[in-house]
Amino acid sequence: MGKVLIVDDELSLREFLNILLSKQNHEVVLAENGEAGIAMLDQHDFDVVLTDLKMPGAADGMDVLRYIREHHPGVQVVMMTAFATTETAIEAMKLGAYDYLQKPFKIEEVQALVHKCMEKRALLKENVQLKSELQDRYSFGKLLGKSPQMLTLFELLRKVCQSEINVLIHGESGTGKELVARAIHYNGPRAERPFVPINCGAIPEQLLESELFGHKKGSFTGADRDKLGLFQMADGGTLFLDEIGEMPQHIQVKLLRVLQEKKVRSIGGAEDQDVDVRILSATNKNLKEEVAEGRFREDLFFRLDVLSVKLPALRERKDDIPLLCHHFIQRYSEKMGGSVRGISRAALDCLLRYPFPGNVRELENVIERGVLLESGDMIQPDSLPADVKNSDGPLSPIVAAVAQEENTLPEEGLEAYLEGIEKRLLETALEEANGVRKDAAKLLKISFRSFRYRLAKLSLGEE
Repeated sequence: MGKVLIVDDELSLREFLNILLSKQNHEVVLAENGEAGIAMLDQHDFDVVLTDLKMPGAADGMDVLRYIREHHPGVQVVMMTAFATTETAIEAMKLGAYDYLQKPFKIEEVQALVHKCMEKRALLKENVQLKSELQDRYSFGKLLGKSPQMLTLFELLRKVCQSEINVLIHGESGTGKELVARAIHYNGPRAERPFVPINCGAIPEQLLESELFGHKKGSFTGADRDKLGLFQMADGGTLFLDEIGEMPQHIQVKLLRVLQEKKVRSIGGAEDQDVDVRILSATNKNLKEEVAEGRFREDLFFRLDVLSVKLPALRERKDDIPLLCHHFIQRYSEKMGGSVRGISRAALDCLLRYPFPGNVRELENVIERGVLLESGDMIQPDSLPADVKNSDGPLSPIVAAVAQEENTLPEEGLEAYLEGIEKRLLETALEEANGVRKDAAKLLKISFRSFRYRLAKLSLGEE
């Protein structure tokens, strides 16, 4: 049962409703006027409020309703009045009242209306929980995605976070390698300690060694004071070495020593200092090829690559584009104070056909531009860059099927919603593969055994 607030200046009516609703196992709180009712709203978590429309004092029933809509929007409100008119009923409904009761009312009428309000309140609470579950399922840290590749990645990252092993993150530029590193750090046991990033390819070679290991005053020209290195700054936390493939070989040697001995010596220093640092590194190069060509030390590679995480390019997970668009539109529309709330089907088709060599970073830039230039409430093709607007790449039926899904909360519930998507994707894959199951499994990037299991689970045919 639920919690009900009764707001009415008539004592006998408050007591009557208290007895009536308490017999139905509702918890009832009473308020004698609008001001008292508003005060109660901030002290309790109510499901339903029954409030008189006309009451003496500074706040009447409409004031109570407005306060609820502004501060407690999920609470269901029923207006009670002996002076109901069409105008007041319409005004109350416009403000978000569930319904109204005209005095005198029947017991059955009150009971039925409160029951309906409780059902709606329960549904709203369930939807909030479902939205949270969907958010958890389709995101990890600031990473977003509902494609099979990203859901598999999220599961891997959840396991990686609880370990202390070194991780090498592979991915093209713009795929979110630093986001992955931050997600691993801030969801792991070192979350309260520093996360220190450095781009090994963005710092001149002569300065990189000093940045990493620090230096003593007078150790080289311009060293006018002692300087802590990033290893010392990251002690107890995580050091993220981005573009590790750009690191010069003589610094690779010193890095290897630090990883082996867990000690660091500053340039010009005479003593080693103990450091406890987890190393996360990233590259857009094939380090195995770099090792074979002699440009990267094999022993260092094995130290860094205890576990590999491969980030898919955006062109390999285009079914995530609608979700990412929705996220970026919300971000930049709020930031710019614009009215853009979505993207047209025609503009989305342009994005789905474009190969995105710059990956998610490029998509974010495209959406930011679209929100800035669009005069309506939906991004149209004319607000996209010319190369995106005029892209004539293929549009996979599987991607098109996912793109049709709206990013709204499913009324049928999480499991039914996800099963519906899975069933449509399986059917689309079979159609695209001309009924050849092994080919359909390849299109979905899952094993044939997994494909057969899913078909059986969803009753999509016998083997």
